[in-house]
Amino acid sequence: MAGGVNRKISAASARAHTRTTKQSGPSFKLPSGIFTKILLVLSAGVLAWAYQAIQPPLPKTCGSPDGPPVSASRIKLKDGRHLAYKEHGVPLDAAKYKIVFIHGFDSCRHDAVVANTLSPEIVEALGVYIVSIDRPGYGESDPNPKRTVQSLPLDIEELADQLGLGSKFYVIGFSMGGQVIWSCLKYIPHRLAGAALLAPVVNYWWPGFPTNLSTEAYYQQLPQDQWALGVSHYAPWLTYWWNTQKWFPSSSAIAHNADIFSSEDKKLLPQIISATRNHAALVRQQGEYESLHRDLMIGFGTWEFSPMDLGNPFPNNQGSVHLWHGDEDLLVPVSLQRYIAQQLPWVHYHELPGAGHMFPHAPGMSDNIVKALLVGEK
Repeated sequence: MAGGVNRKISAASARAHTRTTKQSGPSFKLPSGIFTKILLVLSAGVLAWAYQAIQPPLPKTCGSPDGPPVSASRIKLKDGRHLAYKEHGVPLDAAKYKIVFIHGFDSCRHDAVVANTLSPEIVEALGVYIVSIDRPGYGESDPNPKRTVQSLPLDIEELADQLGLGSKFYVIGFSMGGQVIWSCLKYIPHRLAGAALLAPVVNYWWPGFPTNLSTEAYYQQLPQDQWALGVSHYAPWLTYWWNTQKWFPSSSAIAHNADIFSSEDKKLLPQIISATRNHAALVRQQGEYESLHRDLMIGFGTWEFSPMDLGNPFPNNQGSVHLWHGDEDLLVPVSLQRYIAQQLPWVHYHELPGAGHMFPHAPGMSDNIVKALLVGEK
């Protein structure tokens, strides 16, 4: 029987046989600084996207090759823009009283509630002529990218001169158009025979308000409107993006949210909708930025004056200023109007119990407003 063979294995050899062999794959190293370059490219892409997102489209100006046709009567202003208007009441050459009506937010010259609902008896008895305008960017009035708090009163003055309204005329404004009346009292008081502000929109950032009062009123709004107006005031360059993005709710007025209307307003809405159905498409036809968004930026931006600092434009009682407001207005808190009226004792303040923001559409209201303004009848 054959014998076994004894072998001695060295420690080094044993380690070599028992060590697991590491398989090395192909190595890949990024060039130096590539991560920094990738981050820069991504950042540039995000910034480019953000820039494009906040840039509003160009308006489709009436009469331009890609814009709506011109159908309204218009004047050409000194700066080349056109201002559209509509005439109501008795013929101008037979009129005793001439009134310029300024429409509100998201509306146009056809939405001249006082002219549309004033009784024929009042029109004829007093000899009332009313001209309503499309504010810049609305209807068929050219947009004004340089629009300021002062620019529209100067446009109105030009309109009065070109139409021949005389040295003095009356102004009536509703809602956002009512806010414009404060600018008329500031910049063209010498042209006014009287003024009426109907549920005028208030800027929460006017410096004349006590902070606690304006803050309390501001937070009475729907949260989405607090954000929308805050963006318009603090970051106006984001106004277009905020009101067109889909992540958060934007302005309730732009979205036609019924929650902004009081119970009395809702009773009036069917007749309002019926009256606006035929011209609703005209309001925003030139684009929302130079109409709705510009309204927010100007109306709630930083003003160069406060209405509460205005002096009486009619110190010798040769005219009067009237402010009408409903105490159930859910859009414009009545507390702010009360404060303004307290600060300006020369303003005739009419507070309407139970009325909402749309009270001028109520039966008989236009007659009351016009008679108080023109002949002092209460």
